[in-house]
Amino acid sequence: QAQLVESGGGSVQAGGSLRLSCVASGYTYSRYSMGWFRQASGKEREGVAAIDGDGSTSTAASVKGRFTISKDNAKNTLYLQMNSLKPEDTAIYYCAAQWGNILSLASRWYNVWGQGTQVTVSS
Repeated sequence: QAQLVESGGGSVQAGGSLRLSCVASGYTYSRYSMGWFRQASGKEREGVAAIDGDGSTSTAASVKGRFTISKDNAKNTLYLQMNSLKPEDTAIYYCAAQWGNILSLASRWYNVWGQGTQVTVSS
């Protein structure tokens, strides 16, 4: 059974950095697309960054230049490096995986979801 487990969330001050990790099990994710999503309190879930099986990436305009998605196939792990964090980045961050290889920030393409990790940025 495919499972995704996120870690690395926490509380930081504005301008700080965090790196989120997502370990995949029961799933050969290296051939498929994966992504990071976030949901702030009272808001809809939004796509943050995605990476496909070939390593191509897509990043939301709101985080471009600050967040970087990457993966380590040997460790079956997806990462999100978050720099220059802002209070508006505060949200629960979710890792997600597809049974396909569509590079997209739209949640409808994703089939497996992690439980989420909280990121809180204070001003």
